[in-house]
Amino acid sequence: MKEVINAYRTQKINVDSFLKTFIKSLPKEYIKSASFLMQRHRYIQLMYGVDETFQQITPVISKKEQDITQIGSDKGHYFVKLQLDEDNIYVSNPYIHHKTGKASLSVVHFVDSTYYIFDINLIYLLEDLKLIEYNTLHDKIKRMVYFFGSLLLSFVAVALMAYGGFVFFTLMFSLQNSDFLHDIFRSIISITLGLAIYDLAKQIFEHEVIYESFHQSENKQYKVLGKFLIAIIIALSIETLMVVFKIALEDTSKMLSAFYLLIGTTIMLVGLGYFYKTVQESTPKDEC
Repeated sequence: MKEVINAYRTQKINVDSFLKTFIKSLPKEYIKSASFLMQRHRYIQLMYGVDETFQQITPVISKKEQDITQIGSDKGHYFVKLQLDEDNIYVSNPYIHHKTGKASLSVVHFVDSTYYIFDINLIYLLEDLKLIEYNTLHDKIKRMVYFFGSLLLSFVAVALMAYGGFVFFTLMFSLQNSDFLHDIFRSIISITLGLAIYDLAKQIFEHEVIYESFHQSENKQYKVLGKFLIAIIIALSIETLMVVFKIALEDTSKMLSAFYLLIGTTIMLVGLGYFYKTVQESTPKDEC
């Protein structure tokens, strides 16, 4: 939702001006025209009316239903900070709607002793004004793909950790017939790589499935890529350590090869550090 609200704040004057002009252009019989208005303007989520004493006097009208249970309820707490302009119109700050869970705005128009409230879906409004690019079908397909991919990664991570645990417990019950150093490092690599891949899957799930995104955040993409690189470097570092120990114990003539492998792993680690440093320097402070 942060991207949506930031897009609104950037164009707040223009968006508010459009909403005020839009409200003034509507037929004055708001409640009677509610169904027509919602079909024609998809960003209108809800409509209802409140009298001068802030008592609700009309049903809450949405695209799917009319809720009459709120008629007569006190809405005074919603009008504490109400400041109408010269056209008797008020546009609220953005908020998360309690029914839809979407970023929303409320527009209030005072006409003939009645406050008419329009709850506006901010996502659809900004899309219709060409201020954001958002496609519902594309978003759903993208979420499904990322959900399936992150789920498979999670299964792979659990399988790796289970295999690491299996190797460890098998080693404990067959110490005399096993290569202890090789098997213990194989167990460590499997468990560590499993944890790293699980963390990568969690990052993908959180950023691409749970939280909505309407602009491609470079910072977010860097985080996912960073997790992937960390998983590789961790596994490679442990493998390098295992190779160094095996060569030191069995064949020291190959130590130069182990040294080259260690240098390569160190270069990758330094590269990762430079990557994060570059990302932090190029990321605006309000995104950190």
